Amino acid sequence: MTPWWWPFGHVPDIAAPDLAHALAAAPPQLVDVRSTAEYNAGHIPGAVSAPIASLASHLPHLGLDPARPVVAICLTAHRSVPAVRLLTRHGYDARQLAGGMLAWRKAALPEEKGQ
Repeated sequence: MTPWWWPFGHVPDIAAPDLAHALAAAPPQLVDVRSTAEYNAGHIPGAVSAPIASLASHLPHLGLDPARPVVAICLTAHRSVPAVRLLTRHGYDARQLAGGMLAWRKAALPEEKGQ
């Protein structure tokens, strides 16, 4: 079994336009695993900040609903791979944003700054 923190491999994902559509309908929970500075510089509205380095210890305090899907977000879909593995091992239906925030920005989708 691959260690959860290994940043390589394949995990389920969702494309930026599909995520934007899902957010308008039955929104998944969004966990942004980039650094706090990256998150504050621009993130998807509704995302909570949980940097990957501390995700395991902060997971119980994020208030995630295990009955709702979770999308992990990073800059390039690299740090989100281990986040999806960790979330899945804790019973969440998790996937990553394919291409990360770079794909979100390329599609010119909404973003907000600050906390």
